[in-house]
Amino acid sequence: MRTTQDIITRLLRNIGTRKEVEQYLKQFSSVDSRKFAVIKVGGNIIARELDSLASSLTFLHHVGLYPIVLHGAGPQLDETLAAAGIVTSRVDGLRVTPPEALDVARRVFQRENLRLVDALEELGTRARPILSGVFEAEPIDRERLGLVGRVTRIHLESIEASIRSGHLPILASLGETAAGQILNINADVAARALALALEPFKIIFLTETGGLLDGDGQLISAINLAEDYDVLMEQPWLHSGMRLKIQEIKQLLDALPHTSSVSITSPDHLAKELFTHRGSGTLLRQGERVDRFDDTGSFESVDRARLRKLLEDCFQRRLAPGYFDEKKFFRIYLSDAYRATAILTREGAIPYLDKFAVTQEAQGAGVGGSMWARMQRDNPRLFWRSRHDNAINGWYFEHAQGSHKSGQWTVFWYGLDGFEEIRGCVERALALPPTLEEPQA
Repeated sequence: MRTTQDIITRLLRNIGTRKEVEQYLKQFSSVDSRKFAVIKVGGNIIARELDSLASSLTFLHHVGLYPIVLHGAGPQLDETLAAAGIVTSRVDGLRVTPPEALDVARRVFQRENLRLVDALEELGTRARPILSGVFEAEPIDRERLGLVGRVTRIHLESIEASIRSGHLPILASLGETAAGQILNINADVAARALALALEPFKIIFLTETGGLLDGDGQLISAINLAEDYDVLMEQPWLHSGMRLKIQEIKQLLDALPHTSSVSITSPDHLAKELFTHRGSGTLLRQGERVDRFDDTGSFESVDRARLRKLLEDCFQRRLAPGYFDEKKFFRIYLSDAYRATAILTREGAIPYLDKFAVTQEAQGAGVGGSMWARMQRDNPRLFWRSRHDNAINGWYFEHAQGSHKSGQWTVFWYGLDGFEEIRGCVERALALPPTLEEPQA
C-alpha cells in the first residue's frame, strides 16, 4: 500500500524536488486538520474550471489534507439576476442586495455549492455542503447596501464535524443575523473573517488569472505589502473586485503573525503552490519596508556590520578592504530587516548600481522586487555590471533596456539616451576595479 509520501512524490515529480515535497509534507502533517488551509474559490472557477478545481481538491483529500473551501458565485448571480430583470449595482465593490436579489442569491449559491460537491463526489472525494451556520453577521448599511452583511462571529462546529467525518467542508458565503435573517456576504470578506478565526497554515485565493496582473497583463509574482501597498492602490488598473481583494488581504495579514502569507493562484497550479518553494501565482506577505539613505548625512545611520554581512552572505565572497571608506555612495536602499540592499554610487552624471543583494528568503517574500521597483522610480536612469556566471543575470536581462558583453562582464542599463551616453557608461563600468575578493582556492 502506498504511503501518503509516495503518492505526493509520484504526482509532483515534475513540479518540485523530492526534498521540497518531503519538507512540505512534514509541515502539513504536523498541522491541525482544520488549520491546514482556507481556499477561497471565485465563481468563475466553478463556472469554467470545475474539473480542474475538483481534481486539485481531490488530490489533497487523497493525501489526507482537509482544506476548508469557501466559494463565491458572482458571475452566476449576475446572469440569474439579469434574467429575472433585477438590476445589479455595486457600492465600494460590494453588491447591493435588496430582498428580491437575496432570494435569487440563496438559490444560486445553493446550486453552485452542490455543483462543486457533486463534482468532488464523482471523483470519490467525500464532501459536505455547508450553506449556513458558519457566519454570524449584521447588516453593514441597509439603506445603501440592502441585505449585505459584515461578519461578527464565526461558528466552527459544522466545519469541525465535516472534517471529523472525513468530508471536505464546502462553504457558501451567506450569513445570518442572530435573529435568523439571511445576509449576502462578499466571499473575499468572508474568507478574511474565516482565516482570522482559524489562523490557517495556508490562505489561498483561486482565480482564473492565476494571480494579480499588472496594467500590461503581466503576472506579479510577489507583493511586499509594507512597501508596495500604497503604490498598488494608486494604479488605475487595480479596481473593482481585485482592489477589494487586495484590501481584504492586507487587513487579514495585518492581523495575523508576520510569517503568514496569502497566495492567489489557479486550480491547475494549486499543488505547485502548496508543495514547492517557488510556488505559483502571486504571493502576498506583510513584508518589509524599504528605507532609502542619501548622500546627505543619512549614511551614518546604516549599520555597516550588518550590511557587510548581508553582502558577503549573498555573494559568498568577502568585500574588498576599504569598500565602505573608498566608495562614493549616492544612495543605499535597505529593507528594515537587512535582508535586501541596493547600493548606488557616483560614477559620473548617471548613478551606478554597485551592489544588488537579496537573501533567498527575501526573494520568496518579494522584497527584492519591491526594492527594484522603488529604486527604478527614484532613479529613472541607471547602469550596472554583472559577471557572466551571476545566477541573477536572467532577471537583469528582463529588467534592463540594453546590455553589452565584454570579457568577464555584462554591462546593463535602462533610461540611457543615445550611443555616446551608452558607450560612456559601458566604458566606466568596465574600468571599475573589483569590489569583491576572489574566492580562496
